[in-house]
Amino acid sequence: MVDLPPGTSDAALTVMQSLPLSGVVLVSSPQDLAEMVVRKAAHMAQTMQIPLLGLVENMSYFVCPGCDRRYEIFGPSHGEELAQRLGVTFLGRLPLDPRISELCDAGNIEAYPTEAFASIACSLIEIIPEPRRSPVQPQ
Repeated sequence: MVDLPPGTSDAALTVMQSLPLSGVVLVSSPQDLAEMVVRKAAHMAQTMQIPLLGLVENMSYFVCPGCDRRYEIFGPSHGEELAQRLGVTFLGRLPLDPRISELCDAGNIEAYPTEAFASIACSLIEIIPEPRRSPVQPQ
């Protein structure tokens, strides 16, 4: 698994050209600009004949620690609609949760509860194709 910066940067292009990728999981957020960037990244992957495995919406909501109420800080979710327009599986929504960065900074990310990620991980396990062979490098 390779985590890339958003968009169609040189880093993304190099990874797609150099590594034997089984597919791409697109990650968006509720903002309109993020949707535009994800559409471009999806187009680049399709052009390079790399399968699109699905879409995850990150920072989809915030859960108030005092009342457990969900707030859509960045606006309403459009993840399912975007996935449908791209013709990919919508894998789920992930919360905006400051505990993630706190646990990462402490070197203890494995202590984060997995409920939000478990269904996404299970869905991916079911749809990931066989590994691809390395691209032939020109000599």
